[in-house]
Amino acid sequence: MQGRSLAEIATGAVILAVALLFLGYAVLNSGRGTAIVGGGDGTRLTARFDRIDGISNGTDVRIAGVRVGSVTETRIDPQTFSAELTLRVDGGLKLPDDTSAEVTSEGLLGGRYVSLVPGGSDKVLADGGRITQTQGSVSLEALLGRFIFSVTQINSNAQNQQEGAQGAAAGSGGAAPR
Repeated sequence: MQGRSLAEIATGAVILAVALLFLGYAVLNSGRGTAIVGGGDGTRLTARFDRIDGISNGTDVRIAGVRVGSVTETRIDPQTFSAELTLRVDGGLKLPDDTSAEVTSEGLLGGRYVSLVPGGSDKVLADGGRITQTQGSVSLEALLGRFIFSVTQINSNAQNQQEGAQGAAAGSGGAAPR
């Protein structure tokens, strides 16, 4: 009985150790770590958006699809009620001051990230700088709702026109006077 109990404990410990190894591997290789790409503290930037659905602390910041930093803080501006993000990007990048930021989706059902699109200015964003050109997230539900409403309106208008044409044909389709 003692041997069986010891074997069960050893087996459980091995399974737990393997699970922890898999978890550690997944965290280290997921690309979702908090360290800045390229090392160092990085450059802190802020940006204001009308909507940031799906963005939270730790979300990737990318340029041309390559991770260059992460979102470090999300907050609401009490005066404008806009969402304000604080981004930490690789300090080795010298981003032009006309860089734009947009909330982008990895795919139809994928996660969201902040995409930076560098501009062409000769001036560079300094640490603590603000990205002024932004585009918030697009709500898939709102787009589908607008599409369904438009299709319903088109069908309703077509049906009304068809009924009007049938009514006009029935009104003139009476017997001709002799």
